[in-house]
Amino acid sequence: MSGTSIDGIDIACVEFWKSNGKWNFRLGPWKSIPYSAEWENRLHFLPDSSALDFVKTHVEYGRLNGEMVHQFILENNLEVDVVGFHGHTIFHNPALGYTSQIGDGAAMAAVCAQLVACDFRSMDVARGGQGAPLVPIGDDLLFSEYTACVNVGGFANISYKNADDLVAFDICPANIVLNKLANELQLPYDAEGKIAESGSLNQQLLEQLNSLDYYLQSHPKSLGKEWVDQFVEPILLQRDSAENLLRTFVEHVAIQISGTLNTLPAYGQALFSGGGVFNSFLMKRISDLTIQKIHTPERDIIEMKEAIVFAFLGVLRMLNETNIYSKVTGATDNSISGALYQGKIHKS
Repeated sequence: MSGTSIDGIDIACVEFWKSNGKWNFRLGPWKSIPYSAEWENRLHFLPDSSALDFVKTHVEYGRLNGEMVHQFILENNLEVDVVGFHGHTIFHNPALGYTSQIGDGAAMAAVCAQLVACDFRSMDVARGGQGAPLVPIGDDLLFSEYTACVNVGGFANISYKNADDLVAFDICPANIVLNKLANELQLPYDAEGKIAESGSLNQQLLEQLNSLDYYLQSHPKSLGKEWVDQFVEPILLQRDSAENLLRTFVEHVAIQISGTLNTLPAYGQALFSGGGVFNSFLMKRISDLTIQKIHTPERDIIEMKEAIVFAFLGVLRMLNETNIYSKVTGATDNSISGALYQGKIHKS
């Protein structure tokens, strides 16, 4: 799993089984591997590169992930049925009918010598869906005891039950912008939100951010880097300190997440995961503004929840079962989505 924050690759070994018709899971070994400076730059600038660079990076990124998975399997002496591989999103514009997650599944499967399931989003987009969010099927089948599940990563997204329907959508940008603002201070991120907490609110900027058209759209809906580049970054080009910009954007994220939670049809515990959970100031502001109870799980679930779900998507694809819900993406039909590449050599 690699997110829009470009902070590294998450690898997790997860065991899944069914009991009385309900899916269960057990998280085994896991690790987060930071990107090298070279790979961080390649991924950051790839959207503006040539077609040749794109294809080369697609293949080389597949090999990179294959090497990491192979080493992880050896280190932990694992037997693996399938590798669920998200890839790294470079382009995502479902309104124009395309999405692109780099990472050649064939190259990965060849290197790690495992069955690889990848490219989970394309089929849903081809059926008119957003290709996102994909995590809600895991929320529905693995974390159903919570009123809502919120992931605060590059973007913040939510899933929750409304009567018999599952509702899910991207709420707002989060770490993709917060980390970029911290970069202005020569920092990879704002640890615990302390810099944001030291800043002052820019009320005019906050009102501009909260007035963006996306927040008036009904779901299903999703966000991508292109939307941030087009609508959010121009607003942030203000003559203000990085501290004040961080403070203001934290408030924006807190308002959007809490506002969404406050409209839920039921009250209870909302499960939070993703790197944004470690931003203590952001979490405090969300808690201050919402009427829901915030549940923060153990660190392994906070960091690996999305990796767990993409492993689950791989299992469902291997079993030829539905792994994308059209009711949350807006597609014409549910999908059994993902390409399969057999990397194991079966000797006769």
